[in-house]
Parts: sequence; C-alpha cells; structure tokens
Amino acid sequence: MRLFWLAACAVTVPLGTTAALAEPLTFGAALRRAAESPSVLGSDAGIAAARSSAIAADRLPDPTLSLELKDFPVTGPDAGRLNRDNFTMTSIGVSQQFTNPAKRHARAAMAAAGITVAEADRLIEVRAVRLETALAWIDLYYGQKRLALLQSLDAGLDDLQATVSARLASGSARPSQALEPAQLRAQVADRRAALVSDVAKAKAKLIRFTGDTDVQTAGEPPELPVDEARLRSSLAAVPMLRARDAATLSADAQAQLARADKHPDWTVSASYGRREPSYGDLVTVGVTIDLPLFAKRRQDPKIAAALSEADRTRFERAAAEREWAAGLEANLAEHTMHHQRLENARKTLVPLAKQRAMLDRESYAAGKTDLGTALLATLSVAEAEVDLLDREAEVARDAVRINITYAGATDEL
Repeated sequence: MRLFWLAACAVTVPLGTTAALAEPLTFGAALRRAAESPSVLGSDAGIAAARSSAIAADRLPDPTLSLELKDFPVTGPDAGRLNRDNFTMTSIGVSQQFTNPAKRHARAAMAAAGITVAEADRLIEVRAVRLETALAWIDLYYGQKRLALLQSLDAGLDDLQATVSARLASGSARPSQALEPAQLRAQVADRRAALVSDVAKAKAKLIRFTGDTDVQTAGEPPELPVDEARLRSSLAAVPMLRARDAATLSADAQAQLARADKHPDWTVSASYGRREPSYGDLVTVGVTIDLPLFAKRRQDPKIAAALSEADRTRFERAAAEREWAAGLEANLAEHTMHHQRLENARKTLVPLAKQRAMLDRESYAAGKTDLGTALLATLSVAEAEVDLLDREAEVARDAVRINITYAGATDEL
C-alpha cells in the first residue's frame, strides 16, 4: 500500500488542550503582529541611531580651552617664585579647529549614506520576517485541512471494517482479510505522529515572529495574483538591491572624503598671559594650517583605493540585479508549473480517483473484488486529495514568496 503523499508533505495541528486554547490568527493578523517582532524593532533602533549620528556629522569640532603656567623658574635664585622675572606668566587660551568644507560635506554625505544603509537593512529584515511568517501560516492552514482528510480516511476504514466483519460472518471473506483495515489504520497512525512533529515546527516559527504563546490559523489564505509585468518593472527597487545602492552611496562618500584630505584644515588660537604687574600682560594670536605636501604618497593612494572600492560596489550591484532577475524568472516558471499541476489535480486526478474508488467499492459489495482492492481504492482517494492540498499549498507558497520577495520597496501584501 502506498502512503507516500500522506507521509511526505503533510502537516497538521496536534489535538488536545493546547490546540483548543490556541488563539485563531488570520493571515493578515499574523503579518501585522510580525511587524512588531524584536528584529524589526531592532532595525528601527538602528535607523534612529544613524539619524542621530548624522546631526553632528558635518559640525566643527568643539573648541579647546588651555590653562598654562609658562617659564616658571625651578632653579637659581628665583626658583619657586612667580614675581621675580619678566618671563613667568599664567595664561588662558582658546583654540578652534576649522575643518575644510569639502571634508565636512563628505562626512555629511557619509552620514546620509549610513541612514540609507540602515533603512535598506530594515526593509530586508521586514521582508524576511513577513515571508517566514506568511509561509508558516500557510503550512499550518493546510495542515488543518490534511488532518480533516486523515479523519475522513479513518471513517472510511470503519465502514470497511464493518463490511468485512459481515462478510466473515457469512463466510464469503477469508479470515486474514479482517486484519487489513487494522493494518492500514496503524500505518495512518504512524503518519499522524509525523504530522504532529511537522506542525510543531511550523507553529514554533509562527510563534517566534508573532510573539503569541500559541497560535492556530483562522480564515482563508489570501488570493495573491502574480503580476509578472509589475514585478519585472519594480525589480530594481527590491530591498536587497536598495541595500546595494546604499552601499554604493557609502563608497562614493568615502571617496569624497578621501579627496577632501587634499584640502588643508586650519586652527585659530588666542591666549592671554598674565605676568608680574611690573612687567605687563601679553596676548598671543595664531593660525595653524595643515600642509598636505606629499599627496602622491599619502592622499592619492587613498583616493585611488576609495574609487576602486566604489567601482566594486557598482559591479556587485549589477551582478546582484542579474541574479535577482534570473531568480524572478525561475520562480515565475516554477509558479506556472505548480499552477498547471494544481489544475490537473482538480480537473482530472481527484475526480478519476473518486470514480475508481466508487467502482471498486461497488465491486467489493457485489463480491466481484477482494478487500485489498477496495482498501487501495479508498487510500488512492485520500492520496489524491492530499496531493491536491499539497499542490494548493505550493501555489499559495509561490504567490506569497514571489510577491513578498520581488515586490518594490513600497509594495506590501
């Protein structure tokens, strides 16, 4: 007897008190709760940090205050005395560094790129959370439907058990045939145990992203049309490629900062020195200017390295876009295939399995076929219906995965 489809892809909800107390969760409600998952909130905090850091990115450094005791004698006849010569004085001064405007603009550009990177990272995290939540919900939804099929199979086996008991009493069936329904029921029980394990994994994933202590699906899965033209036109705006664009912006800002190092910074300082009253006080004013005199060995290599890094990010972005375009086409082709298989099961495979099972049961009731044939016919219907659910789940998973993964940054389900 074949139970391949019952064993391979099915997931169901374990029966008992926990499932009875689970809170029904619709597809949309699951996605809304996933939007508040810790990983998404952490990404929000990262954006807030980047924006806060950008405020001070292009500001001048803080001024510097200096307090000095100059030319204080420590040897000779005036050692340790402040008022015996005209050199010793106390001074107070302030200095301010003026970073060149090109460097300040480059730092502002780097800060802006940092915000863009953080926002792109958040989009990626949101998409990942939404996708995993949606797929887990679909797994649980179809698990509940597969459980109903197992229950209907059990009911059919009860009917066959009653039939074979009557035929045994009349002497028209072999004694060994009485064991066949029980054997099949034991095999189904094994499959049910495997299904319980599978659904526990799916529930754990859904609980992880929704934050609930226990969940159970409610309502129907959404009908998500796959608009191939829209997906292709918005491919450049998917979060992963937006992150590549942000990396290019950051690399360009690094190159801009490297170029700015060829422009000197300068510092203005002023100090007031107080000496012994008979000698008079002093004022000092000065300007300090950086001298980038060795650009060929210092600034130019850094500029070349930064420009090469920016080129690398552009090439990687172009390669990533090709990869995502190929991935989209592959997913669309697979979705088309899954949809065709679903229609074939709905229109042909399941109706034929039901018709054959009906004919075999009628033949068994008329004594024209044996119990094993009737049991296999019943099992074939269950396999066909489980296969139909598997194909429905494949189409639903494809639609969710394609729409969430390849939609533009502003598009949501």
